[in-house]
Amino acid sequence: MPRFRLDIEYDGSLYAGWQRQADQPSVQQAIEQAIEKFCGEEVSLRGAGRTDAGVHATGQVAHVDLAKEWPDDKVRDAVNAHLQAVGARIVVLKAAAVADGFDARFSATGRHYLYRILNRRAPAALDKGMIWWVPKRLDAAAMHEAAKVLLGRHDFTTFRSTQCQADSPVRTLDRLDVSRSGDLIEVKASARSFLHNQVRSMVGSLKRVGEGGWAIADLKAALEARDRAACGQVAPPDGLFLVGVDYPPQAPGERG
Repeated sequence: MPRFRLDIEYDGSLYAGWQRQADQPSVQQAIEQAIEKFCGEEVSLRGAGRTDAGVHATGQVAHVDLAKEWPDDKVRDAVNAHLQAVGARIVVLKAAAVADGFDARFSATGRHYLYRILNRRAPAALDKGMIWWVPKRLDAAAMHEAAKVLLGRHDFTTFRSTQCQADSPVRTLDRLDVSRSGDLIEVKASARSFLHNQVRSMVGSLKRVGEGGWAIADLKAALEARDRAACGQVAPPDGLFLVGVDYPPQAPGERG
């Protein structure tokens, strides 16, 4: 069966997350239904990242197996047409035929997230639901310095949800940068894989540093505690975006 890679963008505020659910709308289900309307097939879509309810994406990747060959542009345009017909806030940016060995989840070598904080007294108007509004002034430089504590390979038990199903809490964090541009603070995180709620947990704890409630030593102590109770506030999903997924230059047998 021909396999297609889909590069996807979505507004997660309308969905209960990426993963298909029995009684709530999900991004995965919406795309699967659009594909069924396009080609009459019931399919199972596999995504690179299982984003939570309210989390957005500009660079999600998924793959799907179809019964027949289709031109790449036809797959993209037909799926988008059916998504738009039902008012979905989901767009397939690109569809590309790939070989059977490509797996959107397991072929991935890196995932990149962006978290956006609006740091001003006035709340968001245009970006409401797409950013975390924090009215108290944050020290982004202090947050950036503290973030260095979390880089590298650690047991991130403190920064993962109690509902996390990963076999191990150990992850290697390759990047965690904090920068400010005017009223916008951006936190950029990169790793091969992340634990459930890891990015939002780290951002919430860095916010505590930025507002002066924690010093760098406090963040380090929280990490070393390996205890969920030691985590700072978990940042809301509004500001989190999956912005990219890395694959080998030529994923196994890739045709696209």
